[in-house]
Amino acid sequence: MATFLYKLGRFAFRRRHAVTLLWVALLALAGAGAATAPAPTSGSFSMPGTEAQRAFDLLEERFPGGSADGATARVVFKAPDGQKMTDPANKARVDKAVADLRAGSDQVASVTDPYTAQAVSRDGATAYIHVAYKANGMELTDATRDALTKTGEEARDGGLTVEIGGDALQAMPETGTGEIIGVVVAGIVLVVTFGSLVAAGLPLLTAIVGVGIGVASITALASALDLGTTTGTLATMIGLAVGIDYALFIVSRYRAELAEGRDPEDAAGRAVGTAGSAVVFAGLTVVIALVGLAVVNIPMLTKMGVAAAGTVAIAVLIALTFIPALLGYSGRRILGRKARKAPGEGRSDAAGSEGAAKAAADPGKKDGDREAAEAAPNGGTRWARFVLRRPIAVLLVGVVGLGALAVPAASLEMGLPDDGAQPTSTTQRRAYDLLSEGFGPGSNGPLMVVVDGDRDAAAKAAGTIRKLDGVAAVTPPLPNKAGDTAMITVVPKDRPSSTATEDLVHDIRERTGEDVLVTGQTAMNIDFSQKMNDALLPYLALVVGLAFLLLMVVFRSVLVPLKAALGFLLSVVAALGAVVAVFQWGWLGSVFGVEQTGPIMSMMPIFMVGVVFGLAMDYEVFLVTRMREAYVHGERPGEAIVTGFRHGARVVTAAAVIMIAVFAGFIGASEQMVKMIGFGLAAAVLFDAFVVRMAIVPAVLALLGHKAWWLPRWLDRVLPNVDVEGEGLRKRLGDDADRPADPDADRPNRLVGV
Repeated sequence: MATFLYKLGRFAFRRRHAVTLLWVALLALAGAGAATAPAPTSGSFSMPGTEAQRAFDLLEERFPGGSADGATARVVFKAPDGQKMTDPANKARVDKAVADLRAGSDQVASVTDPYTAQAVSRDGATAYIHVAYKANGMELTDATRDALTKTGEEARDGGLTVEIGGDALQAMPETGTGEIIGVVVAGIVLVVTFGSLVAAGLPLLTAIVGVGIGVASITALASALDLGTTTGTLATMIGLAVGIDYALFIVSRYRAELAEGRDPEDAAGRAVGTAGSAVVFAGLTVVIALVGLAVVNIPMLTKMGVAAAGTVAIAVLIALTFIPALLGYSGRRILGRKARKAPGEGRSDAAGSEGAAKAAADPGKKDGDREAAEAAPNGGTRWARFVLRRPIAVLLVGVVGLGALAVPAASLEMGLPDDGAQPTSTTQRRAYDLLSEGFGPGSNGPLMVVVDGDRDAAAKAAGTIRKLDGVAAVTPPLPNKAGDTAMITVVPKDRPSSTATEDLVHDIRERTGEDVLVTGQTAMNIDFSQKMNDALLPYLALVVGLAFLLLMVVFRSVLVPLKAALGFLLSVVAALGAVVAVFQWGWLGSVFGVEQTGPIMSMMPIFMVGVVFGLAMDYEVFLVTRMREAYVHGERPGEAIVTGFRHGARVVTAAAVIMIAVFAGFIGASEQMVKMIGFGLAAAVLFDAFVVRMAIVPAVLALLGHKAWWLPRWLDRVLPNVDVEGEGLRKRLGDDADRPADPDADRPNRLVGV
């Protein structure tokens, strides 16, 4: 593979005009497709195999035109102190609001009159109008939403307190600010890392081009493939992350090759042949993690995963072709100004490498002499040597620290946040509080019970439900025209996201027959959480198992992939523990803007596994591949660790800081779900990059020594040799002519096949 990629890199460097025009043309083509394509909808959300979905399907069949899965709104009114909503003046304002809502949009399916629907509180101070729409929340037009808010404003002008809840006002969270913050921080980090505006600009430019092509393609195909408006969100986040990462590693290796005295074209080929091999396999691990979301069997998540995987594939292709083409334009300007002016440019690093090789050839040479022969140590070198001196202490501190952070994860409660988790500044949260005060917290999430039977069966089911604990109210059954199906509305005593409400849903399903189905937004959330929980272990097994096999091919080792997978699990569980501590327990909640604690978003564990696994394996592949490359080329295990950190630590650190900044930018979002995702991903990358990859990994490798690279001979014969470390490329280019003999070639624990 390294030889093929070397040729590809040189080709792109020489044919830079054609390659650049090709990528620009693809961007223009995708942009034109997105501009002319029909506007995307929210996509059809379904959960095959769940009771809530079966109930929705039954409602669509037996109550045609009822829009069972349509958006809803609750316009909540509260009378001024000393007045009641039944007072004539207040009643007149509510009647006008009902009429305005019915005439406000052709997307309205029904509007209930609170005075005939028993939607006035016992004390008469609060009332609400329930509005059902024909379309779901993301498909409502701006005119429909404007009519809803205008109705509330007009009633408010009459002296009433009016707030609007429900999902009718739901909109896509604004993520632009987080992305802008991430790009700005990325630019600063890249300038500091490279000391060159050209080198800093290339990863940003190519990442933006890759994300642009990916998201524009998703938009262009959205209508034809029924892709929702949320499909591009994950693609944008992951595409930006890996796009910067992959370009960063290629550019860094190109600069290192220039410093070795290579001519620019050869340096570009070698950079793509070596770092590019790591990019290919790192990209494959991300694709596996994203496509693996199909295991959950929720079409929306499957489409999101496949779309994001496509964007990652584009990022890999850009790194292998567009980056070397742009390097052809930049030449030596990719180096910092001081490096370009240095008269002996490139000689110090080459001399250092030669000295290191000579030191490796003399096993009797003391560590101090060996270090003196190497190039001037940087921060990565010093840290690696520190870990090599105290591997057990570093390993214990890292594992115990992450283990302590992971403790809260044992108390993880999953669900989907309701309007009660919204900031108090929003009308949805204020409507939630008014309903809780006037009708009880359960009124914010009524359950819809569908009875597949006649009137007697419906009456029997209603009677059974009334006797259950946790039920605040049960409406009389509402039959369809045929009389073979009925709907019953059940109001729980507790709030929608509480465990008591979840227990009530399970009780209804257990106490009533198979012909009684529970659905509604609250039940859908409960079933969604259960489905995500059931899919977590199969998803972990699939993703980690396939990636383990892939990493065995990359590293030609059994223990290194095992260590990588276990370290990733440790960092993810620690990050989940931090999320539970902040968002479920409320620790430091005020610091992160958490206004109400509650269950953790049900898709959070799987989402973190998919996203963080891909990024973690990026850092693992880029850092450890350089170590294996040094080991294969004759360095002892400890020296290989130092070499890997000398060349890779700074770049991996920069990549991790960029990702943390990108994700942390979402913590300031008003939506609690977005805030939780940003916090969880930022914490996971922090733990994985700086604790697992930078501390635990070198400590484990130091303790294992040669055994880290052990591979059974039979497995070595079975696994394909993809030459990620570029050994075949070095031989082809004649780099091994002057390489000293390896004194450890006959050691019993030496890597098989080297």
